[in-house]
Amino acid sequence: MFQVRIHGRGGQGVVTAAEMLSVAAFDEGRYAQAFPSFGSERMGAPVVAFCRMDTREIRLREPVMRPDALIIQDATLLHQVDLFAGLPSDGYILINSTRSLGELGLEDLLARHSMERVCTVAASELAMRHLGRPLPNAALLGGFAAITGQLSIGSVAGAIHAKFSGKVSEANVAAARAAFESVLESLARSKAHA
Repeated sequence: MFQVRIHGRGGQGVVTAAEMLSVAAFDEGRYAQAFPSFGSERMGAPVVAFCRMDTREIRLREPVMRPDALIIQDATLLHQVDLFAGLPSDGYILINSTRSLGELGLEDLLARHSMERVCTVAASELAMRHLGRPLPNAALLGGFAAITGQLSIGSVAGAIHAKFSGKVSEANVAAARAAFESVLESLARSKAHA
């Protein structure tokens, strides 16, 4: 089973991201589940959502305490909440930011994790460019597909099309594809410097 925990703030599409991840996994013939965990349900408050995917039926219903991957939609949460709790040293981390991991103050994290499994992507900027709004969720799903290899970008695009329609759908798919390419390029650079 592959488990994902998504951290963000209310209004950033955290819950929608988990739902689209599960739809993409389902479209690839896997079992999947997605569900949120709310604190104070207001715009801007920290929000966590979870997604599980497996080749077998999923019977777990509790929050993901030991994720295989983290998607962090808002880098301002990095030093406010223990986002990395339960993440193994070989877990994947994707952070929505234009800043490097060092600039984000994550030197300790860099020492404990493989660089091929940790990446930043300018998801809000890509969303702004393609969608006209800084909603990072769809772009981050493209980045997730690139960094983990758990889903194809085609399945991610299909899940976005299932959730949205018309120009909004096309713009979100374009942002996801741009993030997918950006993460692949970033990982290639990391491997070249290793």
